[in-house]
Amino acid sequence: MNQPVAWGVLGCSGIAERRMLPALHEIGGSRVAGAASRAPARAERFAAEHGGTAMSYEEMIDSPAIDAVYLSLPNSLHFEWAQRALRAGKHVLCEKPMTVSAEQTGELVALAAERGLLLRENFAFLHHPQHEVVRELVERGRLGRLRTFSSAFGVPSPRAGDIRYDPELGAGCLLDVGVYPIRAAQLMLGEGLTVAGATLRVDTDTGVDMAGHALLVSENGVFADLEFGFQHAYRSRYALWGDAAHLSLERAFTPPAEHRPLLRLQEQDHAEEFTLDASHQFRDSLASFADAVREGRTPEIERSWLRGARETARLVEAIQETAVRVRQRGAVPS
Repeated sequence: MNQPVAWGVLGCSGIAERRMLPALHEIGGSRVAGAASRAPARAERFAAEHGGTAMSYEEMIDSPAIDAVYLSLPNSLHFEWAQRALRAGKHVLCEKPMTVSAEQTGELVALAAERGLLLRENFAFLHHPQHEVVRELVERGRLGRLRTFSSAFGVPSPRAGDIRYDPELGAGCLLDVGVYPIRAAQLMLGEGLTVAGATLRVDTDTGVDMAGHALLVSENGVFADLEFGFQHAYRSRYALWGDAAHLSLERAFTPPAEHRPLLRLQEQDHAEEFTLDASHQFRDSLASFADAVREGRTPEIERSWLRGARETARLVEAIQETAVRVRQRGAVPS
């Protein structure tokens, strides 16, 4: 495929407007061919500002002008529209979570593999090179034998009326922010994690989870202590604790493009800091996907993305099934 990848933006969301579309304009070999929204005026505005044609969802799925779909609809709509896009022969980059259940995610993974199409869950942070530096330090033995991975991702409460409070749309902090620490634990500890325990703070009136804590265990006995929620001052971090040293990284999941990460490594009588290069993870996520579309790749790297999506969905479901629920009245802003 020598032509630029023609992208369709399915869902004119805030993250599409703030993060993904500006990044898409910065990469070569891609162009915006269409924008689709339930509100025609919103699709028209997106198309006027970012290029392409304003469309309905159905028009985008049926359009022969679209090669790949960036899907950023509410969580509960991911499965239907990703499935329809794949059946129409389009590659899909889907905002996390891929779906709201392990069964649905498994169906999409199987369909993408059957059709020879790319399907990725858009965890942009996985494209930031800071995590490879962390993995290299661990593999070189700087921490000794790894004992614990801990991670936290918390954000201030969304405004009243936000779709993240709507149970019909796949609401809740576990699916919105909790999946980040879960995916990071997979990155650092590998597949085969099990859920040893969990708790969720739930709004009494809506049933929406507002905060949570989960304890996972790797196949070789490393603990993963994960915190997440909508009731917090902003925090985005992880740390690895071994029998020789402790390593921590702040702004692990959503660093600005100009941010230079700072790794802190502490031993009993020695400390080091590593200042890393800045990286634009949203741009890199889009560029990686577009390169794979152009090259027609469905090798092990794509199978790894599909395994990761299935594993994340499995762990989310296990946390939901395991969690002790703490009820709180009025947790959702009114």
